[in-house]
Amino acid sequence: MSGHSKWHNIQAKKGKTDAARGAMFTKIGRELAVAAKGNPNPDTNSKLADVIAKAKAANMPNENIKRSIAKAAGELGDKDYKELTYEGYGIAGSAVIIKTLTDNVNRTAGDIRSAMSKCGGQMGNTGCVSYMFDNKGVIVIERTVALDEDTMMEYCLEAEAEDFVAEDDVYEIYTTQESFSSVRQYFEGKGVTFLEAAVKMVPQNYITLDGDKLATFTKMLDKLEELDDVQDIFHNVELPVEEVE
Repeated sequence: MSGHSKWHNIQAKKGKTDAARGAMFTKIGRELAVAAKGNPNPDTNSKLADVIAKAKAANMPNENIKRSIAKAAGELGDKDYKELTYEGYGIAGSAVIIKTLTDNVNRTAGDIRSAMSKCGGQMGNTGCVSYMFDNKGVIVIERTVALDEDTMMEYCLEAEAEDFVAEDDVYEIYTTQESFSSVRQYFEGKGVTFLEAAVKMVPQNYITLDGDKLATFTKMLDKLEELDDVQDIFHNVELPVEEVE
């Protein structure tokens, strides 16, 4: 198996401050609640099980996870959250895909349009950049002495993963969107802990921005990430290592 290693770029920027971590937990919590609405049992709700895996990979406390699922039958009862995806361009023609959960489409669209336009970007029509991305399951596992490359290769073949990349510090496993749940369950059965476990839009190719253009692009990412309705942001810009650590 082979492939290009871009996990750090797919990750974009993971805030290390308490405030940033709290905001991330809030967004994942909403995603949990929406996924649990109508069926709070992860054994029979594969979408909820996938989001729980995402929450655990982000080190979200079990108490928070349980509380978020409980909200599905409570405060979300009178709200109709929609999962909407927006596409557009950042500075220098960079491609951006923004996944949202919203109960007010006009507010969300306006906020995203404003954040992008202030940083040299613009929203586009559906399909304007998504053709440059592939919808993939992404599972990232820490590389340890106990979990060597040969063992991981064997696991990936048994799980029927689509691709496997061995990095210095992590293993990256890629799946189709349809097989993500089954591959994830296979590794969970092996007692493996995930650093990342989610379905993502993975760019087919990356571009490089320099100087002011890179600064403007990262500023746009910051503005978008600050929006409550924004759940995930995917893009095709190769960020420097210092931007993602």
